[in-house]
Amino acid sequence: MGKITYKRLKGSQNMRQRLLLATLKSTPVLIEDIHADDTLPGLRPHEISLLRLFEKLTDDCLIEINETGTKLKYKPGIIVGGSHLVHDCGVSRAIGYFLEPLILLGLFARKTLVIILKGITNDSKDPSVDTFRSTTFPLLKRFGVPSEGLKLEIKSRGVSPHGGGEVHLTIPTVQHLTATMWTDEGMVKRIRGEAFTTRVSVQLGNEMIYAARGIFNRLLPDVYIASDYRKRSEAGNSSGYGISLVAETTSGCCISADTTVSYPQGDEEEDIEGEEKKELIPAADVGEKLASVLLEEIEKGGVVDSTHQGLLFLLCALCVNDVSKVRVGKLSPYGIETLREIRDFLDVQFVIKPDPSTGTVILKCWGSGMKNLSRKTT
Repeated sequence: MGKITYKRLKGSQNMRQRLLLATLKSTPVLIEDIHADDTLPGLRPHEISLLRLFEKLTDDCLIEINETGTKLKYKPGIIVGGSHLVHDCGVSRAIGYFLEPLILLGLFARKTLVIILKGITNDSKDPSVDTFRSTTFPLLKRFGVPSEGLKLEIKSRGVSPHGGGEVHLTIPTVQHLTATMWTDEGMVKRIRGEAFTTRVSVQLGNEMIYAARGIFNRLLPDVYIASDYRKRSEAGNSSGYGISLVAETTSGCCISADTTVSYPQGDEEEDIEGEEKKELIPAADVGEKLASVLLEEIEKGGVVDSTHQGLLFLLCALCVNDVSKVRVGKLSPYGIETLREIRDFLDVQFVIKPDPSTGTVILKCWGSGMKNLSRKTT
């Protein structure tokens, strides 16, 4: 066995994208100075959890972390996938943090990925599991991923700080991703969404729905927001409420936004059965504010919302050797960083052309030709 040559990187920025791209391209990486200047230096719990997740999905993976956690050696293994997998994502980041890289690895695995993820299903930092189901999955179909194989079931919801949620995820394998020419945003034809409550009154969910509908119904008639009231074992370990919204357009685009409000540690212990917990933000304000956020995302333009820019660029770069062309709104910081990592790992560069007439940006690239060589064809 020859000596392993590591791609040397510094810092903790874009850790998730770096580990994902390193795994997809089988590139060993050596990352130093991880959170080195922080009060508590070294890898964060969610970053270690992500590494352990990659370890479960791959064969012959090598992970070495020094005593302080500021230096990581990572040699990716073969992406195997498989069923009957279970992973506890912890409570430092939501399940949404893990879903994006997990989906891409699952597409290029040897076997269909079937996994149970436990932790926080909804929070205000990471995209919710609802958003992945309503918006991310339709995005994948644009690149040739079969819709019948994609599945995400929310068995129980969990909000911070204690989580307790559980989702069952199924991702089919693909031979390759299909390039796309996707620049037509279309017009918004309907609004869909879901408001949830865990261990609090269902009335809070109704208030969010009523407030959000109050804004949308002035603009279009087709608005439906479902209610998901969870209690007991399906409500996780903490109290909270939230709402996710998606605008569907005439050209098949899905623009999404979501948010969650949860009670800080200590409120649950002070609660008395039958007594309403103290609200952090009025539920009606949550619904109204998120409706405004979604309208802002629509106004920005583009075929995806700002949260999905990074995933869109990754999918374009991982396509077969063909041209993909997409339109987005103003480039988000996450989207820009993803473009840089794609250039460094995949050697794919996007041609970026602003469209002054609409305020959007058109990006074009030649796919890296990523293929699932291990996938069995029938």
